[in-house]
Amino acid sequence: MKKIINPDKNQWQILLQRPVQTIEAIETTVTSIFDDIKRNGDDGIKRYSSIFDDVELDEFYASSEEILAASSQISSELKRAINLAKNNISTFHTAQKTTKKVVITVEGVECWQEKRAIQKVGLYIPGGTAPLFSSVLMLAIPAQIAGCKEIILATPPNKKGEINPAILYAAQLCGVTKILKVGGIQAIAGFTFGTETIPQVYKIFGPGNQYVTAAKQLATKYGVAIDMPAGPSELLIVADETANASFVASDLLSQAEHGTDSQVILVSTSLEKLNEVEQEIEQQMELLSRKSIAKKAIGNSKLIYIETKETALDLINEYSPEHFIICTNDNDFYINGVQNAGSVFIGDYTPESAGDYVSGTNHTLPTNGYSKAYSGVNLDSFLKAISFQKISKIGIQNIGKAIELMADAEGLDAHKNAVTLRLNSLK
Repeated sequence: MKKIINPDKNQWQILLQRPVQTIEAIETTVTSIFDDIKRNGDDGIKRYSSIFDDVELDEFYASSEEILAASSQISSELKRAINLAKNNISTFHTAQKTTKKVVITVEGVECWQEKRAIQKVGLYIPGGTAPLFSSVLMLAIPAQIAGCKEIILATPPNKKGEINPAILYAAQLCGVTKILKVGGIQAIAGFTFGTETIPQVYKIFGPGNQYVTAAKQLATKYGVAIDMPAGPSELLIVADETANASFVASDLLSQAEHGTDSQVILVSTSLEKLNEVEQEIEQQMELLSRKSIAKKAIGNSKLIYIETKETALDLINEYSPEHFIICTNDNDFYINGVQNAGSVFIGDYTPESAGDYVSGTNHTLPTNGYSKAYSGVNLDSFLKAISFQKISKIGIQNIGKAIELMADAEGLDAHKNAVTLRLNSLK
């Protein structure tokens, strides 16, 4: 990891850059695949699945037999863990439900808001180097609680056309209606346009690499909504002299092993602690099964020494991390001061992996600085808020003159007339 001591604020923008490819190179690839699948539908899906995933697809969907068999292919212990996670995630997201509240803005004018589920959603689950069945829980559970009618999951299969059994088990447990054996850009394009086999959806959810992220953003140009631009995983930890160096190193490595384009950053007000963590990373990394991946990600990562906690907080908010861990003797300072973060983990015994799996919060979060404006996935992500209003005779008399004046000032005669006719009918 590169070590930086008291960087000048003028250098922060360059210092905090993510290890992303140039958007032009990515967009060219994504656009050409979208155009192909828009024209050729299922044939295009099959072709790109062969190119990128080295699989020849005969069937696009997991069969009921495959889904049933998955339950016997994973251990009872893992099933219990998945069910514990499901219960906690369900509890946290169910608590986000809101009730209808009618507001009388003036006598005779009633306004309220009601939430309706998005009818058709597409959930993208990465396969790649790590089959993220935990993401199935994070996306399908709130979709089910919201009441989405069609919950369609897409994930890349292996070369035999098989989906990881833990993904299949989690999907059937959480109410997924269809499971597609399609991954990458082609899956997002299928959700965007619809094909002979793949239904078009109204909103696409889920993490992915830079190509999947670019594909999701391109989908918005064709009228399909997305949860957020969620790309390669990232983590920032703030730690002072009281932090446990071993714990901090383990958290940094837990994100580094996600992928070679992941980024982890340690910000510390203690140079001694910075050095301790650096040594711990080297020792712990040697024991990882995904050492080669973690090592490349660590190459993208940084150890930053900052003299004061005030300056450290400013740097953290500028970086706007996806995951933010606080391990200091003044955690409340950072809790109260953080403005930009996807999810926050507080104290020595709150590892980021708890949020990835079982604590209950959602792990589908904004990356690449988007936490300055985006929230992580939550129940409202699967809902639309529709406003309603009901105006009585007294109500139109109370607000009618104001409507006429405002419509007249904007030069919209028909708007004004729609009110004038009603007011005249009441004279």
